[in-house]
Amino acid sequence: MIMHKTDAHWEAGALPSPELIARVGRMLGELAGAGVLLAAEGLRPSSQGVRLRFSSGTREVLEGPFVHGNELPAGFSILRTRSLEEAVDWASRLARTLGDVEVDIRPVTEPWDIGMGPQPGDVTTRRFMVLRKATAASEAGAAPSAVQRTELSRLIEQSPAGVHIATETMRPSARGRRYKNSRDGVTVVDGPFAETKELIGGYVVVSADSIDDAFRWAMRYLVTVEAAEVDVRELE
Repeated sequence: MIMHKTDAHWEAGALPSPELIARVGRMLGELAGAGVLLAAEGLRPSSQGVRLRFSSGTREVLEGPFVHGNELPAGFSILRTRSLEEAVDWASRLARTLGDVEVDIRPVTEPWDIGMGPQPGDVTTRRFMVLRKATAASEAGAAPSAVQRTELSRLIEQSPAGVHIATETMRPSARGRRYKNSRDGVTVVDGPFAETKELIGGYVVVSADSIDDAFRWAMRYLVTVEAAEVDVRELE
């Protein structure tokens, strides 16, 4: 998973230029043509989402925009629901399975969100990313217990048809890599990532034999979206 960070410009709700849309389209075409593209999404500003914190069975709901803290991700699900409230309900059921966890819920960018045509009249749902934050346990590589895995599978199976689209779990950031763009060129930082204070702005998921094999796509992505940095993480 190759992901870039958002910034104040995009958090303010700015729309991508036609040139940026065209560049991203060409990059996705290259990825698809190479047979490595598995998924690609952009995310709406955090002002359109909510953050959920679960501790000892208590849920705290924080409306966006988010005050940035430790934004290191551990995994995510993509849902299609009729409202943000329905996505919150699904995420709350997820947390009951995982225990103490922090979750961000943000809308996925649709073409009509960025001016690429009107929203179809028959579309009454939208996609949301439910992003799970890393914990000391997930960064240490601890896997969910057998009971938790069973409950997670049951949650997905019991979701109404069309609600659950995908779920991914990231391996610890120690297995990741960060590419930082500057006037002096691109620097490479190997994980683990002690701090990640910026929210995800968008991502692509590619099939690669190794993190080294994903390098050229990460560099292509970095240039295309004009990001200050991108993180590359392995998915389980």
